[in-house]
Order: sequence, then C-alpha cells, then structure tokens
Amino acid sequence: VKDLVANAVANAETKGLDGENMYITHAQVNRAPPGRRRTYRAHGRIGKYASQPAHIEFILSEKKPGVERGDDDEEGEGARGRKITKKEAAKKRFVKVGGGSD
Repeated sequence: VKDLVANAVANAETKGLDGENMYITHAQVNRAPPGRRRTYRAHGRIGKYASQPAHIEFILSEKKPGVERGDDDEEGEGARGRKITKKEAAKKRFVKVGGGSD
C-alpha cells in the first residue's frame, strides 16, 4: 500500500499538483479474479495453487488553503457568538402558514 501511495503522489506531481498538500479522499479495495495454477505433488497428484489478487483504488485531492478567522469582538449568533438553544433554532425554522391575527 505504501508503494501505491508513493506512486499516486508521483502521478500528482507529474500533473502539476503539490505532492506535500495531497491527502487521500477515497480508498477502495475490490476482489480480483484469482490466478489459477497447478502445483505437482507426490505420487502423481496435482494440487491447486491460486493467488488472491485485489484491485486497489486511491483518489487523492489537494488540500485547499484555510479561511482566515474573523474577529472575536463581533456579536453574532452561531459559531462564536451567542449560543442558540435547540428550541430557538426550531422556532427560526418554523414557517407560519395562514393569515391569523397575532
């Protein structure tokens, strides 16, 4: 597997991508048809001698540069601002239907 990853990085560099910023986004291994051979045994017998190959697939992608962090001074809702409870989030998702008088 190590040789396959090294080969994938070399292929990426050949295509003009940065090998240091590559990471594996997808890895898949499938069973391949066995290679059947014979081995000759004692007393005129023949035994099966089969290899168990596999198809290994890697998809590499280049890491994108991170987004700069904003100022913590700003007040807002969500990630760094005021905490939103589950109940408040549900109220925001709720869409009023009909024309009642509230």
